[in-house]
Amino acid sequence: MKTIVKSPGSATVINAIATGCGSAFGIRRYVTAEVELKSSNIICKSDEDVDTSLMELCVKSVLHKFDIDTGVRVKTYSDLPVASGLSSSSATSNAVVLATVLALSKEYGPDCYMSDVDVLNLAIDASLEAGVTITGAFDDASASFFGGLTVTDNMNRKILKKQDMEEQNILIYMPDKKSLTAQSDILKMKLLSPYVKLAFGQALKGDIYKALTLNGLLYCAALEFNPNIALDALSAGAIAAGLSGTGPSFVAVTDDKALDNVLDSWSSYEGNIIHTEVDNEGTKEILS
Repeated sequence: MKTIVKSPGSATVINAIATGCGSAFGIRRYVTAEVELKSSNIICKSDEDVDTSLMELCVKSVLHKFDIDTGVRVKTYSDLPVASGLSSSSATSNAVVLATVLALSKEYGPDCYMSDVDVLNLAIDASLEAGVTITGAFDDASASFFGGLTVTDNMNRKILKKQDMEEQNILIYMPDKKSLTAQSDILKMKLLSPYVKLAFGQALKGDIYKALTLNGLLYCAALEFNPNIALDALSAGAIAAGLSGTGPSFVAVTDDKALDNVLDSWSSYEGNIIHTEVDNEGTKEILS
């Protein structure tokens, strides 16, 4: 019997690398994990051409947690671009860990129960061990797991604020390149910390859109991305726009009235544009 879990990606409000505190919100692009228990071996496959070591670490972490010796087959499917600044690694970890826990609980009973917080932390630990994140990405991972908006203290893995995100159009511009978080220039990003703290303060106050825009422009400077991509969206009427994660994707939040204008403003840039929406549901089992 297969256990199927889908987990949304997230878009950045505040990148936590500079200060250790961050914020993100779920978006309706997903990693879906199918887990099936077998007699032996751990077999991990993905519909994307990606390294499956993170998936394997997630499975092994859950098996170690419950001291269970069993085989597991995992297959992931994704419409969430990898190495794009949209939390594909966090979504993968969340989906695989939760699907494995649920599969074990169906087979072995309530002794395999884990709370949401424990599942989230196990997924983050696996991401850190796999080297796909610098801070553990608690902001991204929590927004992916719970959906909606989270404002977080990543160093202490504490959610400072959690709420549904206002329903708006989310536009994602994706250049024709990838950007691996673990390979980003940390020292340059740390130089921004006094200014990112100002943006984080806005997020805590609830001014999410101002925080997103300020954060995005700051990290553009540190990581040498073109700030005109965000500025063009703002000029066209976007409510907020900025770099997501460590790039290369840019995110714009827009109402229906400005949607076409923002799309037009990005049409001259090489790459792809994704039109999606906010996800307020988070990581969930899909029941067949």
